[in-house]
Amino acid sequence: MSKQKLVVLTGPTAVGKSKLSIELAKAIGGEIISADSMQVYKYMNIGTDKISTEKMGGVKHHLIDFLDPKEDFNVFMFQKLVKEAIEDISLRGKVPILVGGTGFYIQAVLRDIDFTETDEDDSYRKELEKRAENGEGHELFEELKKVDPQSAEIIHENNSKRVIRALEYYKKTGKKISEHNKEQSNNNSPYDFTYFVLTDDRKTLYSRIDARVDKMISDGLEQEVRELVKMDIPMTATSMQSLGYREMIGYLNGEYDLDRAVYLIKLNTRHFAKRQLTWFRREKNVIWLDKAAFGHDEDIILKEMLRIYGNEQ
Repeated sequence: MSKQKLVVLTGPTAVGKSKLSIELAKAIGGEIISADSMQVYKYMNIGTDKISTEKMGGVKHHLIDFLDPKEDFNVFMFQKLVKEAIEDISLRGKVPILVGGTGFYIQAVLRDIDFTETDEDDSYRKELEKRAENGEGHELFEELKKVDPQSAEIIHENNSKRVIRALEYYKKTGKKISEHNKEQSNNNSPYDFTYFVLTDDRKTLYSRIDARVDKMISDGLEQEVRELVKMDIPMTATSMQSLGYREMIGYLNGEYDLDRAVYLIKLNTRHFAKRQLTWFRREKNVIWLDKAAFGHDEDIILKEMLRIYGNEQ
């Protein structure tokens, strides 16, 4: 039995995945499944750079704008929902295209990673969660650095859910979660996939990040965050740890001025892009598309993607 076809288009934040993915979907008769862990949330449009209906160009998008910001979203939920979306899309004779920058989520789908909990005892997790709520996030991250430095390299300090998961896994199994994920990443994929990583030279990427953040501010990010704060979403919620939102909350709480908030968003987004690239470099069977090598001509990049995709059919 032949495997289900799947196209992946990923790369660092602000590299230009959305526009290219829509042209690709139109060309191959595809539908897009978002692989962005924050675009799932409702009311969070500006800070997540969520694609508008107008910009979708008639291409159906899945896993965007459906979850309340008070709810947690994690890799287990993502994996389940993507499998369902892939089945739905392919049953209608379309090609599923997984698009976004959350590398771990993409790997979870491609390699069908097993996230079975080690056991039912969650007392240690509860203890770690309590510490995180009491402002010990930095201490937990330092502990992770000691026991599993590889995980600390790709998990952001503010992503307490993943920091806690990694510490809990180590405590219960004596094994690093990074090693477990590496073993799992060697699984044979249930999909016949073509995996594109879009990239660009650092200077261009960083200036795109800066321009995007400036646009978010002029589009009203501050007001968007003020509205979210009124909803009484716990500050420990996954949504509130998102880039752009946590820095803006610091500004609204009087920790620093708006200029400092903007500076921090730009700085942290660059660091995030760097971590994303570190992740993608470790992945196997990926096709790198360096925009600079194509003279930043999106038509030529699309033609190359279609050529590669066509050759693999």
